[in-house]
Amino acid sequence: MNINNDNHLPADNDVPGESAGGTQRISKTQLFTLISAASVNLSSMICYSILGPFFPNEALQKGADQTIVGLIFGCYAFFNLMGSLILGKYIVQIGAKFMLIAGLFVSGVCTVIFGLLDKLPDGPLFILMCFIVRSIDAVGFAAAMTSSFAIVAKVFPNSLATVLGSLEVFTGLGLVLGPAIGGFLYQSYGYEIPFIAQGCVLLLMVPLNMCVLPSLDATPSKDSFWRLFTRPKIILICFVIFSMSSSLGFLDPTMSLFVMKKFNLRSGYVGLVFLGLALSYSLSSPLLGVLSDKMPTLRKWLMVIGGLSSATGFCLLGPAPFFNIKSQLWLFVLMLALIGFSLGMTGIPTFPEILICAYENGFEEGLSTLGLVSGMFGAVWSCGMFFGPTLGGFLVEKINFEWSATIQGGIALISSFLMGIYFIMEGRWKKRSPQTSRNGSDEESSPLLSNGI
Repeated sequence: MNINNDNHLPADNDVPGESAGGTQRISKTQLFTLISAASVNLSSMICYSILGPFFPNEALQKGADQTIVGLIFGCYAFFNLMGSLILGKYIVQIGAKFMLIAGLFVSGVCTVIFGLLDKLPDGPLFILMCFIVRSIDAVGFAAAMTSSFAIVAKVFPNSLATVLGSLEVFTGLGLVLGPAIGGFLYQSYGYEIPFIAQGCVLLLMVPLNMCVLPSLDATPSKDSFWRLFTRPKIILICFVIFSMSSSLGFLDPTMSLFVMKKFNLRSGYVGLVFLGLALSYSLSSPLLGVLSDKMPTLRKWLMVIGGLSSATGFCLLGPAPFFNIKSQLWLFVLMLALIGFSLGMTGIPTFPEILICAYENGFEEGLSTLGLVSGMFGAVWSCGMFFGPTLGGFLVEKINFEWSATIQGGIALISSFLMGIYFIMEGRWKKRSPQTSRNGSDEESSPLLSNGI
C-alpha cells in the first residue's frame, strides 16, 4: 500500500528495495523481518489458541466455574493491555529487537509452566496459579507483538496493509494448528504435553529471531497515547478493533463447551471445528491486504461491511432463538467461516488507518510513533479480549450460548453502524468544505485523508 500517497512517511522509514509505488524488490532486511514477524505470529498464536479445545473442561473439573474460566481467559487480555501500553511507550528506550526476543522467551517459559499446573490440588490454588502464569505470559506476548508490529511498519512503510495481510496467514495458521494439535495431544497424552510442546516451539523462536531480526535505532518522542485518543476517527476505529477482539475472545471459553455438549464431539474434534474460523481468516487476509493497498478509498467500507457480516455470523452461530432455526454442525462451521472472513475484512485496514491519522495530526514520523500506535492497537485489542471471554463466560452461565452469541454480535453491529455514520458525515463535510487542509485543528484534515481515505 502507499500508506502516505504523497510520501509523508519519514525518511528514516525508507527501506532499500521499496519504492513509493509499492514493493519492487525485497531487500535482505525486509526478508529477515518477514521471517521474524512470521515466526512470532505463528508460534505466539499456537500457544495462545492451544487452550480452546480442552482447558475450559479441565478447569471445570479442577473446581472452577464457567465465570472463572472466562476470567482466566480474560486476565490474559487485561495484562496484555497493560503491557502493550507501557511497552509501546518505551519501545525506543528498551529496543525493539530486545523487546521481541525477551517477550518470546517469557511467553515460552510460562507456557511450559502452565502445562504443569494440573499437578496442583483442585480448587483455589490451581485457579490462583492459572491467573498468575497467564498474566505473566500476557506481558511477554504483548512485548513480542508490540515490537513486531512496530518493526514491520518501519521496514515496510509503503506496503503495510499487504504485508500485514500476508503475515495474518501465519496468525491464522497458528490459530489452526494450536487447537488441532492441542486437542490431539491432550486426547493422546494428557494435559501436560500440549503446553510443554508448544512452549518449546516458542523457545526455539528465540535463537532464530536473535539471528535474523534487524536492529533498529530511533529517537524517543514526546507524544503520548492520550493524544491519539483526541481524534474522533481513531476512537471509532478503536471501537471497531474492540468489537473484533471481543468477538474472538468470546469464543475461547464458550465455543468448545457448546460444541461438545450440543453435537457430542470429543476434544480432538473440537479443534477441527476451529478450522472454520482460522482458515477463512488466514486465507482471505492477504487478498484483503492487497485490496486495501491498491484501493485505499475502500478501507473504510471494508471495516463497516466486515462488522455487519460479523454481526450476522454471531446471530446465526447459535442460532439466535428468534430465528427458530435448529442448531446444526454444518451451520455452526459455516458461520465461523463467515466470522473469520469478516474479521479479516474489518481488521486489516485498521492499523494503516490509525497510522495515517497519527502522522497527519502532528505525530513524529518514526519508530517511536510506530510503537505508540502498535501499543495502542494491542491495548485496545486486549480490552476486547478481556471483555469478550469475561462477558461470554458470565452470559453463558446465566442464560445460554445462543443468546450470548447474539449479544456479542450486537456489539459488532453497533461499532460498524457508528463507523459508517461517521464516514457518511465525513464525506458530506468534505463536499461542503473542499479546502479541509486549512482547518486541520478542527477536523482530521490532510492530504492523506483527501487522497487516500
